[in-house]
Amino acid sequence: MRILGVLAAVALLCAGCGEQVAAPRPAGHSPSAGPSAEGIRLAGGGTFTSPAPRATVIVYDTALVPPGASARVTVESGAVLATARVVVKGMLHNRTYGAHLHVNACGFEPEDAGPHYRHSHTPASAENEVWLDFTTDVRGDAIATTTQDWALVPGRLPRSLVIHAKPTRTTGTEVGDAGPRVACVTLTER
Repeated sequence: MRILGVLAAVALLCAGCGEQVAAPRPAGHSPSAGPSAEGIRLAGGGTFTSPAPRATVIVYDTALVPPGASARVTVESGAVLATARVVVKGMLHNRTYGAHLHVNACGFEPEDAGPHYRHSHTPASAENEVWLDFTTDVRGDAIATTTQDWALVPGRLPRSLVIHAKPTRTTGTEVGDAGPRVACVTLTER
């Protein structure tokens, strides 16, 4: 406590000479510690089930998403960064799937999730959308994480993560395409 008092006194003395000195911060404070109290946190997950009323973790293609497969998704955003993470278990082994955040919640039909969530209205890209492609291991498990250098916009949040049959195309005229939608996880604010 005495050190904070000394630092505050030095800051006051230097203020008169035109120098800028940062005010002392409480112990444990970190400006890059991630989402704060005003940050956004979305999450969803569980074992994939067939489309049904109020279902939030849905499988559309059981040949690519086997019975018992599960996913857990988190999306966090502070003032300047957005981080998304997906953890899957029990998918087909040694396979790459495309995965993107979408604008609507999951529904009975794969298209109900709407288009990809985009930060701005510029064309599809890994910088403007949230792509979480993953490759499963021999058990069918995988983890993918991505961080964007922009924040989610309150009132215009992604509402689902859609898993696609193929890896995301990163070049050409079909950038962002990853084939048919095989599963979906609805995201809710936490």
